[in-house]
Amino acid sequence: MELPFVKYSTSAQKTPSIFILLILAVVVLGLIPLYHPFNWYPPGLSITQNPYEISQKIEINEAETCDIFNGEWVWNPDAPYYTNTTCTEIHEHQNCMKYGRPDGDYLKWRWKPNECELPIFKPYQFLDLVRNKSLAVVGDSVARNQMQSLICLLSRVEYPVDISDNPDQSFKKYKYATYNFTLAIYWSPFLVSTKEVEADGPCHTGLYNLYLDEADEKWTTQIEGYDYVILNGGHWFARCSVYYENNQRVGCRYCGLPNVTELPAAYAYQRAFRTSLKAINNLENFKGVAILRTFAPHHYEGGNWNEGGDCARTRPFRSNETTLEGQNLEQYRIQVEEFKAAEKEGKMKGKRFRLLDTTRAMLLRPDGHPSKYGHWPNENVANDCVHWCLPGPIDSWADFLFHMFKMEGIRSLEEKLQ
Repeated sequence: MELPFVKYSTSAQKTPSIFILLILAVVVLGLIPLYHPFNWYPPGLSITQNPYEISQKIEINEAETCDIFNGEWVWNPDAPYYTNTTCTEIHEHQNCMKYGRPDGDYLKWRWKPNECELPIFKPYQFLDLVRNKSLAVVGDSVARNQMQSLICLLSRVEYPVDISDNPDQSFKKYKYATYNFTLAIYWSPFLVSTKEVEADGPCHTGLYNLYLDEADEKWTTQIEGYDYVILNGGHWFARCSVYYENNQRVGCRYCGLPNVTELPAAYAYQRAFRTSLKAINNLENFKGVAILRTFAPHHYEGGNWNEGGDCARTRPFRSNETTLEGQNLEQYRIQVEEFKAAEKEGKMKGKRFRLLDTTRAMLLRPDGHPSKYGHWPNENVANDCVHWCLPGPIDSWADFLFHMFKMEGIRSLEEKLQ
């Protein structure tokens, strides 16, 4: 029996139509792999297993006007999306499951903006967004905490290859070979040039010289080729430090040195961020997106970290149960103020700055820290109310990042169409 298309192919009058149909078929078949639902989810995971993941969408016009950083934590029975046995990147002091944390509700929350929905992180889609791109995370151990969270979430698709060119474990670089995506961490807890002058010091956490008008070259000389750079800093500024500007000592914090002016941590904090953001604006070859991640407050109650303070709560706060105040408010204000100034300057230079505002969301998560479940009970280690359990609330930062990268893609497309 002769197939219809064989008969029509012998007609010269039909040739153009067949040619057009063949082109359309090739285009459609080429697009199917990009949009096929099995490319959105890990192998073995049925779409119907997680209806939440496919039902939460943000319309483009809604996403552009919604403040995704202002909201509440709501119950999410589908979480977590990995465990301490499925992810190998979790450091011991964040491995709350391993060290016997008895409650599990801290794993079952997602961030819900007040005026829209924030889609849960989709690893396949995220890796498609960052295909042939690179991301550097610069800052302290909370920055490393964020990177490890991202690696754990992406482990449902692929584990990266370690391509680090620095033997120092504080400077790591990974490659997702299938997607040609590079992910790196640059350790710089003060963001500016630093010299440790005493390992113990008056605070028993070291004494540091901070050169507040000199950005740390350990990261400024490395980031020009990256598509995205996330900058952060926070808790280290509470340490004993001596402050320098123009190579002159201008003051200190708890340094105990005679005839040296005592200055608040906010003094160094503001100047460090001003210097760091200005350094990015002055990088002629940096064409990527600079993201300032606002700090995540600690939740010590009943004393400081070295006074037996702890964070034993087992549920999130609601937004009306706590408020940003004191040092937390001051640090947040400084970051936003310096970000706006850098963004304004950057626009004139063709630079792109974005704010990843994690402060308000994480203020509401006193239940998400390791506390005493980052080590064995017989170890003499202070309770950890600074870092975050993995899995845990810090995984929501990937939701924010996923959304921000999608919006960046939309902006890029709109610019090309103009």
